[in-house]
Amino acid sequence: MTTQSPPPSTRPSILIVEDDANLRVGLRDNLQDEGFDVAAASNAREAETLLSGRTFDLLILDVMLPGEDGYSLCRRLRAGGLQSMVMMLTARTLEDDILRGFEAGAQDYLTKPYRLRELLARVRALVRRAGTTPPQTLSFAGFTLDLSRRTLTRADGGLIDLTRTEYDLLAYLVRHRDRALTRQEILDTVWGEDVVVDPRTVDNFVSNLKKKLGWTSTSGFTIHTLRGVGYRMEIESMTKS
Repeated sequence: MTTQSPPPSTRPSILIVEDDANLRVGLRDNLQDEGFDVAAASNAREAETLLSGRTFDLLILDVMLPGEDGYSLCRRLRAGGLQSMVMMLTARTLEDDILRGFEAGAQDYLTKPYRLRELLARVRALVRRAGTTPPQTLSFAGFTLDLSRRTLTRADGGLIDLTRTEYDLLAYLVRHRDRALTRQEILDTVWGEDVVVDPRTVDNFVSNLKKKLGWTSTSGFTIHTLRGVGYRMEIESMTKS
């Protein structure tokens, strides 16, 4: 009796090379929530081990790695035939440092601390250039979020009218389902870090979303209020396409 290997993922694949464990895990989780197939390494040796067994659409490469730095690693991988897109992350902001990144073979260069929304936008642009795109729809509990058209439909095909902020909030909650999200995290991502909004504004928007979705105790999802923290969305089942 023989066993078959699972088919390869059709999702865009990303390799993160970052020595800071908190940054590495946080970035991995956020990219996975966006629908990407993500692997992570803490140094050049681990990255090469992963690259020896598969290809990736995008490498997110920290410049300041222990041992071999990101510039040298990128230059050596390119010399070895690496075709993946490369985005470099660094706290260095001098023009010479940025030029070094491009000369080493990177397509994009983002300085720390970066805004998550900007990083995600750049990642999407790079994977499009690589010829792959992340999932365009998220289906849950009889609803479908079309991320490209920014629409929400019911199982019967009827459209649910949402404001821009309501839509962004729902998409954020769905993508980060099963995770405790603070009000400040939600505000920074959905409203923007530069926008000054009362944290309780989130409560009003969550309440409006429940009404528009016709939420009841028998719905296939729930948005739990975490007292003193924020919210956590739970979904019985969902699909991406």
